[in-house]
Amino acid sequence: MSEYINNATRRKEIIKNVLRELHAGKTIDEVKADFGALAREVGSGEIAAIEQELIDEGLPVEEIQNLCDVHVAVFRDGLDDQRPAESIPGHPVHTLRAENEVLLRALEEMNYTLEQAAAQKSGALLRTFVYQLDKLGEIDKHYLRKEYLLFPYLEKYGFVGPSKVMWGIHDQIRAEMKALKALAATLDVNNLDAIRQDYQSIAVTVREMAYKEEKILLPTSLEMLREEDWGAIRAQEDEFGYFLIVPAREWKPITHADLHAEEPVEVESPAAAPASPAGLLPLNTGALWLDQIDLLLCNLPLDVTYVDEQDEVRYYSQTRERIFERTPAIIGRKVQNCHPPQSVHAVQRI
Repeated sequence: MSEYINNATRRKEIIKNVLRELHAGKTIDEVKADFGALAREVGSGEIAAIEQELIDEGLPVEEIQNLCDVHVAVFRDGLDDQRPAESIPGHPVHTLRAENEVLLRALEEMNYTLEQAAAQKSGALLRTFVYQLDKLGEIDKHYLRKEYLLFPYLEKYGFVGPSKVMWGIHDQIRAEMKALKALAATLDVNNLDAIRQDYQSIAVTVREMAYKEEKILLPTSLEMLREEDWGAIRAQEDEFGYFLIVPAREWKPITHADLHAEEPVEVESPAAAPASPAGLLPLNTGALWLDQIDLLLCNLPLDVTYVDEQDEVRYYSQTRERIFERTPAIIGRKVQNCHPPQSVHAVQRI
């Protein structure tokens, strides 16, 4: 088999066969015996790309998700030999990795607390665990940044399937965490065995997710995304928050202005900015067609009336069910004249 390993196409087919055999029911040991040499050489980008190809060929995302840990287990020896993704403090990847380091320490501390609580049948230690569990729940900020910042940029480069797999596991973690919180919140020491069992299950899944990030997602992201993509992600991260850390600010993306710092730059006023392509109307975030805006406003479950700075009615939403009756005749009319005299004072105050 070694003669084929350097052939990129053949190599990819061999790796796909590894994953296909796993999905067909072969054990990890059986697959490693057949493909051991290659398993030690596979890189993170190859695994991610091949999972994407299998999804494109029709393998359900759910099946990839269910065997995701098995995929990693087969290639773990090779992945462990890879250097971790390196970046400057403040870079989104650096922040994600720093959160994972904090996460692993938090899991160890929580495990110790539970072990001591079980040994001593201590309600006080169980209360400490509940507090720790609440803090652990903030890992959702980490997952949200992946889902709403990192994944969309990866999808622009065709990296779709693996992100769906990870999102599915995020939701699994959220559901299990919610159930564990409800159980632990009873503060009943008689539930300690069940709490420990549920916690251990969650801890395994969370650790494996951190490993997949470190060895597959983040190295692949660094290969695929551009500097401006990382800059855009960094600019939006604060909106979601962070898992028990304050990110550094050392990293700054290289911008077009940096590359042309010595060149004179013409600054256009907002009014002179080019219109959105193909007739889209530029909005504060994104752009929409005129008929899309009309459909959106007309299907909101509430009335919308817009009165301009001259107190004239400029728009109302023609929804199916309205609180107030309106007709097109009010367009351009003074809003004060659209109400009975006894309520004009309220309109004036508004």
